[in-house]
Amino acid sequence: MDDVLRLDAVAQAQAVRDGQVTARELAEAAIARIEAHDGELNAVIHRRFERALAEIDSIPEEAPFRGVPILLKDLGWRESGEPYSGGSNVRDVEPGVDGYGVVSLREAGFVLLGRTNTPEFGSTITTEPVAFGPTRNPYDPAYSAGGSSGGSAAAVAAGMVALATASDGGGSIRIPASLCGLVGLKPTRGRVSLGPAMGEGWSGFSCPGFVTRSVRDTAAALDVVSGLRPGDPYDAPALPGPLAEEVGREPGRLRVGFVTRHPNGSVPEVPALTEAVTRAAALLEALGHDVAPGGPRALAEPGFAQHFGAIVADNLAAHVARLGELRGAPVRPEELEPRNAAMLGAARTHSAADHILATQWIDGYRRRMAAWWSAGHDLLLMPSLGVAPFPLGWIPPEDLSVAFGRTAHAVAYTSPVNATGQPAISLPLHRTEAGLPVGVQLVAAAGREDLLVRVAAQIERARPFEHAALR
Repeated sequence: MDDVLRLDAVAQAQAVRDGQVTARELAEAAIARIEAHDGELNAVIHRRFERALAEIDSIPEEAPFRGVPILLKDLGWRESGEPYSGGSNVRDVEPGVDGYGVVSLREAGFVLLGRTNTPEFGSTITTEPVAFGPTRNPYDPAYSAGGSSGGSAAAVAAGMVALATASDGGGSIRIPASLCGLVGLKPTRGRVSLGPAMGEGWSGFSCPGFVTRSVRDTAAALDVVSGLRPGDPYDAPALPGPLAEEVGREPGRLRVGFVTRHPNGSVPEVPALTEAVTRAAALLEALGHDVAPGGPRALAEPGFAQHFGAIVADNLAAHVARLGELRGAPVRPEELEPRNAAMLGAARTHSAADHILATQWIDGYRRRMAAWWSAGHDLLLMPSLGVAPFPLGWIPPEDLSVAFGRTAHAVAYTSPVNATGQPAISLPLHRTEAGLPVGVQLVAAAGREDLLVRVAAQIERARPFEHAALR
């Protein structure tokens, strides 16, 4: 059964339809692999195996992903009747209702096996919460699997499941995808509903998505959960058709800019990242695209990090307040990890006017960034992560100055795309000398996930992704 678990989700679904394996056998194999490997990795923090197996017989035969196992990130993907903590010690919270994304996954036939580890409230780049302990990278257990979707990424890279849900507010899909050698697409803002509990996450910065081992899985999974729901605050531009149909479709000759060093000058250059982007640029050129150095001038603006950070802190404060309401008692600062307690304190110094002014600055930034695509560029190629793969403990929990500084460098290439709401995909195209994965990201104009899928699939055909952690 390990051979079946090494297949991507589209192939697993086909194997069930063809009778090569039953849905129950596939789920039981995934459960067995979780039990065999998660003791070392600590990716799955809540297991609902018995409930999952009991639900299999009620899955309609015609469901497109009937019997395919999946894991849910323990942040944003709410499920009625299951515990929800967002990586924190605030554990006595029950969502009470399924999120629309969870409903869509059930209707598509996925078997929900449990929930994956995440840093407390998803506010950092490594999954090492005090509440649940660190998630380890399958490529080297001494290294971080990234964050905030680190548990999901480690589980997929280790072959526990073919795909897992994720979310991305500052790089939280693309960063763990980069560190665990996976495909991770942050959709356009509004492509996937956050309802019914929320209208937007982090003032629109955060978007749900997936980490997968293939481009076609990413496309097909997004098709399952995409779409406007009643009451959503905004909708993404319409796609020409299902993303799954874009896999294999020729993208045409595209104009691609690339950045190997951050233009604001504050992010140290990392040779492995430079090499990854340079090689990806050469591959795109060999595939027939027009590739040249350069990117949006707005990337260099020094005010971005300050305004982005203020909005994130304000949203974290609101999230903590909401958790307190749900459990019936306010969350005290001493219940939080030092990082989040500090962010909560910072938010309390912001006035409502401060928050609105920061939001308005980001509104202008979004337009200044978008101008580069409007001027005729199709894609921007950059690192998926601003630092090299790093060991557990590299983001020190008590030394906040070092922690915030390293985090700022790490998200320098990803967070601007959260602010603009554009789609971006991380692809596993490089390794360090030690064999650790390094991803590169491609960014398209708002609404152009179709273009990202076409190009990513073209790259995957030309240079098939290797998944060495599937041991």
